[in-house]
Amino acid sequence: MLGEDPDSGKQVAYIGEAEVVLDRIKQHRSKEYWNSAIVFVSKDENLTKAHIRYLEGRIIELASQVGRYSLINANNSGSRLPESDQHDMEVYLERIGQLLPVLGSELLTPVKPVAELLQPTEVLVSKIKSAEARGMRSPNGFVVLAGSTAILQERQSGKTHGAWILKLRQQLIENGTLQPQNGLLIFTKDVEFSSPSAAAGVIRGGTAPGPISWKNQAGRTLKEIEGDA
Repeated sequence: MLGEDPDSGKQVAYIGEAEVVLDRIKQHRSKEYWNSAIVFVSKDENLTKAHIRYLEGRIIELASQVGRYSLINANNSGSRLPESDQHDMEVYLERIGQLLPVLGSELLTPVKPVAELLQPTEVLVSKIKSAEARGMRSPNGFVVLAGSTAILQERQSGKTHGAWILKLRQQLIENGTLQPQNGLLIFTKDVEFSSPSAAAGVIRGGTAPGPISWKNQAGRTLKEIEGDA
């Protein structure tokens, strides 16, 4: 099941297995953010419960590694299989990965390095205390580059007005995208945010005005740069 969390703006997914799919979907009706469901079945019913549990665990594992969606069930259940059965299920899993984009979801599609996604553009910097982050505009918002740093401590503005920012920071910490290093948090990979303000907020540990938080080497803000466009 796929949707978007209204608090964080991040895509969310629930990965599960069921004998009666409709009943499982009904169990999640209380969450209004679900907007689609994708179901994979076996045409000849040759998948055992162990096969299905193995696939469920592997999909959760791969989706967590890709990091495009926040997973509602982040615990990897899984199931052990004989080596021959594992091979068959990996083939099945590969087909799932091929079909998902056709069905409108990039749940298992690896995120390409930002250099492959964007046209050459100006790299901007956002600094607070000893933290320094580098990023650039993207078609869908703003990308913070791997190696950028964010402050470790949350600020009062986040606790008072930016609960969604702190929630997003915590998700990035839990999935390993942000890791503690030398009293800061370091980005282990490129991350695309929905806006410059969301990116700046995560870096600064609270609410932040993105258009003026990001500057080029000459000291001009993103707001000034885009005002000239």
